[in-house]
Amino acid sequence: MRVLMPGRILDRHVGGNTTYARRLADGLAAEGVTVDRMPYGRHPLLTAYQETRTATAAGEPGDVLHYTADTGPLRDTVRPSAVTVHGVASRWAPGVRSPLAERIWRGRVAQAIRHCDRVLTVSQAGARDVAAVFGIPEESITVIPHGIDHARFATPEVLSPELAERVPERFALYVGNIEPRKNIADLVRAFDRPELRELDLPLLIAGKPAWGFEEALALIERTDTVHNLGFVSESDKIALMQRCTLFVFPSRYEGFGFPVLEAMAAGAPVVTSREGALAEVAGPAWELPGLDPAAIAAGVRSAALAQEWLTMSRSTGPQWAGTFHWEQSIAAHLAVYRELAG
Repeated sequence: MRVLMPGRILDRHVGGNTTYARRLADGLAAEGVTVDRMPYGRHPLLTAYQETRTATAAGEPGDVLHYTADTGPLRDTVRPSAVTVHGVASRWAPGVRSPLAERIWRGRVAQAIRHCDRVLTVSQAGARDVAAVFGIPEESITVIPHGIDHARFATPEVLSPELAERVPERFALYVGNIEPRKNIADLVRAFDRPELRELDLPLLIAGKPAWGFEEALALIERTDTVHNLGFVSESDKIALMQRCTLFVFPSRYEGFGFPVLEAMAAGAPVVTSREGALAEVAGPAWELPGLDPAAIAAGVRSAALAQEWLTMSRSTGPQWAGTFHWEQSIAAHLAVYRELAG
């Protein structure tokens, strides 16, 4: 079997969408499936044209087309096709995109749903949101959760020398993109409050600015309790998760929530919201009582002082993360492809 996936996702780092696409492609290859890349351009309009041409041109290679990141073809495809829609953040967190960007995104997703043969998503919450916003039956959506590379996150990692000198003995950690949906500005404000300052627990942020990051970066510049490490390598990310006192993730919406499961797999005590799919993914994590600075500070402080929970989390977290397997996810995708291909 030959499956085509968007090269724009496989070749560029765009957060969890890239993690999903790459891990799926690797797993499919291990099962003997050939994964090819759809061509893409420097501009989104050119990419949309090229992906649509691939989907509609006779004689192109590929038994199944799988659009792995929300958007897809602008016309009906000549081969079986599926699109994974990861959720609808704006349903619960208005302002996660500009109004224009939101209209474009919703229009593109609606087209992908219309022109693809199967709609996939990665959580029950995502399925409910996609059904409600795009007007399709929830039962027509196939839910396939992601997995975690447990051995990778359980294997001890050493920080790179250039990063090790910037990391204190005790610290809280956030890993992920810097964008409005992730609620980083209010997270920074929380760590600048007196009730967290007195804990002597600085916050390290490891991630790249995505969009709408100006406010968060400006707040970081004005405080001495939060330090921006920038984008870090995979090995450094795992080492940070293994060493942190707390992993904090106050997201306003997640279609899945890779960082929460990864941190738990690495043995980190996790403090998180329960928005979107996090209600399904977070398991034994400490729940934030709210998402404003005062509530984030209260939740982090309570968790940081709960010694019994901190100790238990080092074992309960990996156990919970261990229930999410890539092997199951890949097998479920293969079943969809085979059904589509007939």
